[in-house]
Amino acid sequence: MKILQAIGVLSLLMLLLISCNSSKKMSESMENINRKWMLVEYNDFTKAEVTKLEANIDLTKRAEAPNQYGAKMGCNGMFFTAEFNKGEAKFSGVGSTMMFCDGKMKLEEKFGKELPNMNRYKIEGHFLTLTDGKSTMKFVAADWD
Repeated sequence: MKILQAIGVLSLLMLLLISCNSSKKMSESMENINRKWMLVEYNDFTKAEVTKLEANIDLTKRAEAPNQYGAKMGCNGMFFTAEFNKGEAKFSGVGSTMMFCDGKMKLEEKFGKELPNMNRYKIEGHFLTLTDGKSTMKFVAADWD
């Protein structure tokens, strides 16, 4: 009888440990999204093109505006509101400054139009992928060596 009780207690402890670990991983995943990400893959743009433009999205949390973020696709500063929850993403209020940069506008225009459609996100290692099922944007963490 004591053996059964011991097995029961150990099983309960194992279940609690697994549950806590799973919760910790979800929390770490959310923390990982709040950083600066460099664009590395997007539609027909080459990695060389997006790297030359220093295309990035900055999802760093700010206390004064917790759901407002920025991006730069080579010319103008861009801004938007975003929410992330368990693999789902919602982008809205996309805008930018209005400078003209010869030869650098194509990526920015396409990104600004498609970002509000991105509704899923996935973090794998140092990579962030945004997708709407048709188009995909892939980023690498800027602080990753």
